[in-house]
Amino acid sequence: MKTRIVFWGTNAQNEKVLVALQLDPDQNKVHEWVTPATSVTEDFANAVMKDWRNDKDLAFPADTIQSEKALTASESLLSDGIKPDKEDIITRAQTEWHFIVLSHKLKQGFEQEFQELKDRTIKLTKYDGHLWDELKGFWDKVQNQVKDRNLFKEHAQILRDGTNALFEQLKKLRKAVDEEFDKASKDKVSSFQSKLDEIGAKLTKGLSLQPIFEELKQLQMRLQKEEMNRQDRGNVWDQIDNLFKQIKEKRSGLKEGKDGQGSDRLTRRYDGLQEALNKMQQSIKRDYNDLEFEKRKVANSDGQLETQIRQAKIKMIEERIRSKEEKLKDMNSTKGELEKRQEQEKQKEVRRQEKQKLEQEKHKAEDRIKDEIRKAADARKDDVKIEKAAEAIAAGKTPHHDSIIDAIGTTLGETLEDVGDTVRAVAEVVADKIHDVVEDLKGEKQ
Repeated sequence: MKTRIVFWGTNAQNEKVLVALQLDPDQNKVHEWVTPATSVTEDFANAVMKDWRNDKDLAFPADTIQSEKALTASESLLSDGIKPDKEDIITRAQTEWHFIVLSHKLKQGFEQEFQELKDRTIKLTKYDGHLWDELKGFWDKVQNQVKDRNLFKEHAQILRDGTNALFEQLKKLRKAVDEEFDKASKDKVSSFQSKLDEIGAKLTKGLSLQPIFEELKQLQMRLQKEEMNRQDRGNVWDQIDNLFKQIKEKRSGLKEGKDGQGSDRLTRRYDGLQEALNKMQQSIKRDYNDLEFEKRKVANSDGQLETQIRQAKIKMIEERIRSKEEKLKDMNSTKGELEKRQEQEKQKEVRRQEKQKLEQEKHKAEDRIKDEIRKAADARKDDVKIEKAAEAIAAGKTPHHDSIIDAIGTTLGETLEDVGDTVRAVAEVVADKIHDVVEDLKGEKQ
């Protein structure tokens, strides 16, 4: 969570201003810098948005108004008259910063308890089992707060490192206990190794990746809870991490194969949005589960500070749910638009196919017409040949028999009935001469 935010807004005179807020969690104060827009250069705007917001020091313009106020759960973070362009950023910062302050108080309490344990450990000359148990109990409390996400990672890491250092000092005084601890750690490694080998074999066989992923995830969660020495834990962790990478590579390969199937961009966008929707819905569901968990925990909180922390977390989770549900609403709206576009694309495709079909039918009809015209033209040529042959016979000439055979043969193949009528008509006019010609043709054929 950020302890510095920057945003545009207006002052009491409705003038444009650039506002920078910084939380001091140890003092429970909010520092405010309000700079008139007329003094905000492009370089300064970029610097405050990028560098200062990431905890780098920055000199503000001379006419910047600086102030500070105590952080409360009910009062606004801003000075009177200052209004942000986007109210959401202030609402979210208010809930998060209240939680940060309470978390710092919890950290300070742990630091004080740790210092007492450290002072007693330094004075030891021989192993003290009671102190070991106290130190272990202290670390269990820290872990519970880390598990409930009431402590920030950096704070938990400092406590973890310090506690480990005290454990190391105690371990030097109890070599026998160390050996027993290491033996137990090795036994756990063997148990983990057996499961890791099974998972590796499943990957090699090409079994479904999702069940393997869930099994590996459960194994990782189990590793986080086990008490093991650092080296053994690191070795098991590296193997788990390597298996996760193999699963990721195999999944990437599957996705590349799907992308190669030629699905259009609109479909890919819709599928991507649907996946994002599912993840957002799952995230909101987890937030609601966290909210119910915190509400149940409030009734059983250990002290007023823990109650305040959980109440702050409830407000923070509620704000997070509200923000996500707004985004989910926008995503569903986009989904509806994409579905309309997909339906439009389907209708376009139907019309395109119908148009293509009509074009094909049109070309087929044109080809049939051209073919019929060609056949009719050929038939007319054959009729002309026969007519010329008949005229020659009527005039007392004997046409070459090849021309008659060609004309009659072609016509018989195309329009037999028309040729028969034509021959009969010719025979009636020049019966004697056509008879002689036909007789001559028969003789030649024999």
